[in-house]
Amino acid sequence: MTLHLRRQTKLRINHKRMKRLMKMAGDQSVIRRKRKKYARSTPQHIAENLLNREFHAAAPNEKKWVTDVTEFKYGSGKKAYLSAILDLHDNTVVSYAFGHSNNNALVIRTVKSALQTVRVNKPMLHSDRGFQYTSSRFKRLFGHEVVQSMSRVGRCIDNGPMEAFWGTLKCEKYYLNTYSTFEELEKDIKDYIYFYNNERLQAKLDGLSPMEFRTKAA
Repeated sequence: MTLHLRRQTKLRINHKRMKRLMKMAGDQSVIRRKRKKYARSTPQHIAENLLNREFHAAAPNEKKWVTDVTEFKYGSGKKAYLSAILDLHDNTVVSYAFGHSNNNALVIRTVKSALQTVRVNKPMLHSDRGFQYTSSRFKRLFGHEVVQSMSRVGRCIDNGPMEAFWGTLKCEKYYLNTYSTFEELEKDIKDYIYFYNNERLQAKLDGLSPMEFRTKAA
């Protein structure tokens, strides 16, 4: 809110003042919900944690990408899944895939799209140890195109930027709405990712959106 008002009014506005005024008006952010725990799978192959929580990247496509899959619910207990890749330089969503199943095909679509959209020579792709990333099929398809890095067991903070993005997306869009159909949910997810990339201002990006920061760096 502070960043948007600074841009709209061209005034120097302190974030503490914004917090105080929002509190007086009864406006507040949505509280993030706790993550569920899932059963661990037996990996077919694993990779070292090459990223090692070094989340800073000095330039766009410096070969530091993070990825993950998250779950959404709609209708009467139905589930949908979103796979995405973030560039750590500017938090841009490089690619994503939305589908009915959490499977290898969803992740493969995401990685293929990223490699086709942004030409990078063998980027580091950091993930958790989910079955999609540790499968022989993933290794066979992308072993020569990406350098895999994986979080340690039980250390979700090793993929902190991706976890933070899921929390932001769900708090600012998903938790605020109720979805009856897959199509309704898919539309809102697509709209939010466009908003996040092109319009959502971030203090860590000098008050710019991810794409504005990316363009400026380029």
